[in-house]
Amino acid sequence: MNTKTKMFCGCDNDAFGKAPNVTVCPICMGHPGTLPVPNKEAVEKAVRASLAIRCAIQPSSHFDRKHYFYPDLPAGFQISQYDFPLAKAGLVEYDITDASGKITESRRCRITRLHMENDAGKLTHRGDRTLCDYNRAGTPLMEIVTEPDLTSSDDAVAFAQELRRILISVGASNADMFKGMMRFDASISLREKGTKKLNPRSEIKNLNSFKSLEKALQYEQKRLTKLWEKDGGPLKNDITVGWMDDEEKTRMLRDKETADDYRYFPEPDIPPMSFDPKWVEKLRASLPPLPREEKKKFSSLGLTEAEATQLNDDPTLRGLFDAVYAKTKDAKRASSLVITQLKGFLGAQNKPAEEGPDAKALLALVEAIDSGTISANAGKEVLELMVGTGKSPDAIITEKGMKQISDDSAIEALVDKAVAANPQAIESFRSGKVAALGAIVGWVMKESKGQANPGKVQEILHKKVK
Repeated sequence: MNTKTKMFCGCDNDAFGKAPNVTVCPICMGHPGTLPVPNKEAVEKAVRASLAIRCAIQPSSHFDRKHYFYPDLPAGFQISQYDFPLAKAGLVEYDITDASGKITESRRCRITRLHMENDAGKLTHRGDRTLCDYNRAGTPLMEIVTEPDLTSSDDAVAFAQELRRILISVGASNADMFKGMMRFDASISLREKGTKKLNPRSEIKNLNSFKSLEKALQYEQKRLTKLWEKDGGPLKNDITVGWMDDEEKTRMLRDKETADDYRYFPEPDIPPMSFDPKWVEKLRASLPPLPREEKKKFSSLGLTEAEATQLNDDPTLRGLFDAVYAKTKDAKRASSLVITQLKGFLGAQNKPAEEGPDAKALLALVEAIDSGTISANAGKEVLELMVGTGKSPDAIITEKGMKQISDDSAIEALVDKAVAANPQAIESFRSGKVAALGAIVGWVMKESKGQANPGKVQEILHKKVK
């Protein structure tokens, strides 16, 4: 979750890229005598996420201790939730698309529960040594559990992608998989055609991308099919396997643990939580439109499926588009500025949208173009410099001397010079070659270093050569 501090202490929750073991304290390191205090921001974000996936917030929510002994868990137990989770019984709607991005079918996946817990640390294995970094220990997590409604790897990926969009849109998580902010445990089991019986399953660990989720499920489906054919039936009991990205295969880890293996018992240092229904409804009312609704809105504005998908997948771009569209009332123009131009310049400079111009800067650029301060072509150059330097459009226009010449008398003087310098083009125009005027307009633009208002140049030129 994208909170400022960890789940049960005041340590910085942004440990990515920092030196090992610098964002830790006695609480997240599990020192004896320390007392955990739930993070109010994390609880609120988890409630928002629960409401967005249509879960019912439970009247009483308890924290429990989940015991297992491993070097990345300094306390020897994880504070999680078991019998009394934060929320239950939700639903996520998602779309299946073809290779072109066109929606071919809409489906649903029921959500069993959403509960909160704290993360473990990170282990790095180097030969016969294991290095422990506890910066991540105590990070607030939401674990979302689905019902067995997904019937293929395509289903699983499409569902996970939509879930990610929802969590980002309500501000519960940045869900940056490169930074390990969203991870999957995928369970798969086979069954006889025509039956609804759920046979023992294989739970796949270590999935941190949509591609690994897809490949792991496809691999495990083939592996379990071969085992079925060999043994004459499904697995005898649940198992846990790990996905090895480099080798693109799974390896056996252990038989699946049960709740008894973890020796759950109520967390004695944190009292049960309950929520005022009015507060919950206030949070529900504050939720933004869900991504699928936003995508339909973009399509209704005339954007292509690809454009709608790009905006749907990137909340920063979506916010910029909304701001430009609100000002211009022109969806195509807003799309061109944000998706084609801005995204292109960001990609060329290897920057995420968050590091580019904000909405205020983009609207200032639009105003500069609409007021005639600069031309639309000059606007592209200014935008590229905005991405590269972080400066405002006004500052760049002033520094580069890009202000457009719109004064009639100044343009008239330039046109007079152009007519005098291009007698053959004038003669060709008067003999019926309309395209000949293009050479004169080009001459004026070159002479003015691109600063003359091309519309006014054409208007005055037509008057001069009639």
